[in-house]
Amino acid sequence: MFLATALAILATLALALTRAFLGPTIHDRILAVNVVGTKTVLMIAVVGFITGRPEFIDIAIVYALLNYIGIIAVLRVFEDASLAAEPANGGEEESP
Repeated sequence: MFLATALAILATLALALTRAFLGPTIHDRILAVNVVGTKTVLMIAVVGFITGRPEFIDIAIVYALLNYIGIIAVLRVFEDASLAAEPANGGEEESP
C-alpha cells in the first residue's frame, strides 16, 4: 500500500517538475515549486513508514516549515519588485 502511494507521489512530483520548467508565467513556476516541496514532504513521510523509521516524520515537518518560509520569502521578493517598478507617490518626487 505504501509502495503504491510512493509511486503515485513520484508521478505527481514529475508532473509538478514539468510545470516548474515549462510554466508560462513566474506564478506557475512558484506554485509548481511549492507543490514539489509538498510532495517531497509526503515522500519523506511515506519512506519513513516503508522503512519503519517514524523519526522521518520529524524531518518531514522541519522540511515543510522550511518550504513554507522559502515560498513566503520568494513571494515577498516578487511583491517588492513589483512595487519598486512604480513610484509610491504617483511619479512625483518628494520635496526636501
